[in-house]
Amino acid sequence: MRLGKLRYESKYLAIRHFHETKGWGIGWMCRQLEVSRATYYKWTHREIPVQEQENIKLAGLIREYDERFRHILGYRRMTSWINHFNHTTYSKNRVHRIMKKLRIHSVIRKKKKKYSPYAPQTMAENKLSRDFYATAPNQKWSTDVTEFKIPGGKGKLYLSMILDLYDRYPVSYVISGRNDNRLVFRTFDKAIAANPDAKPIFHSDRGYQYTGRVFQEKLKARQMEPSMSRVGHCIDNGPAEGLWGIIKSEMYQMYEITDEASLKHAIRDYMRFYSEERPQDRYHCKTPLEVRNEALASDHPIEYPIPPNKRIEKYKEKWCA
Repeated sequence: MRLGKLRYESKYLAIRHFHETKGWGIGWMCRQLEVSRATYYKWTHREIPVQEQENIKLAGLIREYDERFRHILGYRRMTSWINHFNHTTYSKNRVHRIMKKLRIHSVIRKKKKKYSPYAPQTMAENKLSRDFYATAPNQKWSTDVTEFKIPGGKGKLYLSMILDLYDRYPVSYVISGRNDNRLVFRTFDKAIAANPDAKPIFHSDRGYQYTGRVFQEKLKARQMEPSMSRVGHCIDNGPAEGLWGIIKSEMYQMYEITDEASLKHAIRDYMRFYSEERPQDRYHCKTPLEVRNEALASDHPIEYPIPPNKRIEKYKEKWCA
């Protein structure tokens, strides 16, 4: 693999390899590959350019991070994490080019299944209206439930979570073998126990657990304002859906999952990893827990604006004018 820009280097590498391993003649190989013998010997004694040395060093870091995090890093996060942890200033294009040379890429997410809608008992307006920006913790919470198949066709596990939209920190989560009211109620109770004074806008989809009378009374008792996604618009709950995609892309690469016990361990440990060890670009390479602790200790939390999405802005210009 050539990380520099030297002409014919792949041929020189082949000549050196077969000379050292097979004893083939250098002159004969140079004639067959149509390169100068003198130029080959000059290449063997050359000094490696500074830029190529830096590329080799960067390639080593990329391999290390790709292996350590089990192939979950695309070139953007690979760049951010390498620069953050090594105090470097590599560009995304440079990292992307070397990753392509190394044939390293992040895992590809699978498309989600589509489910048929149903008539909810109680409905609330979409008061969040896709405004996922918050200026402090406990202003806006988003919740959802996702499922994980247990290997070997032995059933499913369900993960219920409440996500704070300020710092993308999971304020609570519960794992269960049943997707029922108890799962959602336990998740809510854990969030309240950890944040007893919180009165956020509480956003969810229109699942039966959230539209039921009991859960709505729980929100009312805590003086929380309910908000619900529109039918067939999963992007209305974008941050929670996005986290499910992250988990299912990365977790299965980072852990060996063979049964229910190993799946539960993987989910719990990944939630810890996501909260405490996984830096995010939006928060200047700080983890959700770091952002949350800083905000809760300050009277004036740092604001982290959501970067504009160029594709969405282009769509709006074309169809929403």
